[in-house]
Amino acid sequence: MTASIGHNSGRVDEPGKSWRTHVWKKARKNLIPTLPVEVVRLRVRRAQELGLPYKTYAGIRASSGHDLIGFLFSSNALQILRDGQALSTDRAAKLTALKNTDCTGIAHCPVTPTHLGALPGLARAYPAPGFADSWSEIRDQIRAIVSAQGKPADRFVMIGDTAFEREWAEAARMAGYLPAGDFFR
Repeated sequence: MTASIGHNSGRVDEPGKSWRTHVWKKARKNLIPTLPVEVVRLRVRRAQELGLPYKTYAGIRASSGHDLIGFLFSSNALQILRDGQALSTDRAAKLTALKNTDCTGIAHCPVTPTHLGALPGLARAYPAPGFADSWSEIRDQIRAIVSAQGKPADRFVMIGDTAFEREWAEAARMAGYLPAGDFFR
């Protein structure tokens, strides 16, 4: 099969490629600031307080432009499926090890916010948005949960276990979303 007009047939040796590559690398290097060692050490320490790998923390911080304050954990992410159920020991240990971090729960039915908020490591809990809620209703509800403490949503990361929980983070313009498996690994 022959390539159509304007197609380079997969060749990468077109004129000017090496110059464009050089210019791109130089612009990329100038775009990424060189941080002082003290700042990097502070950020590594903050990543440890948040229980995140540094690379994950740095990526979220770079994309949001802010330091993280805390997490919103869905009851799915915590593997709490009914009232009376306790956190697994590994998840409880991870939550209680977090330092200087606001940890809030979001309870899916039939789990109640009262039960979820009483789990170790969580400061409080709220009911989850409904499946039939509109995008704007979800946005307002998630932002209300975060702003109840007087904090902006773009300083929090949603820890969830489903695609619709990822959509909550997007609707509320949170700092990001992490799957529970990645966070609790």
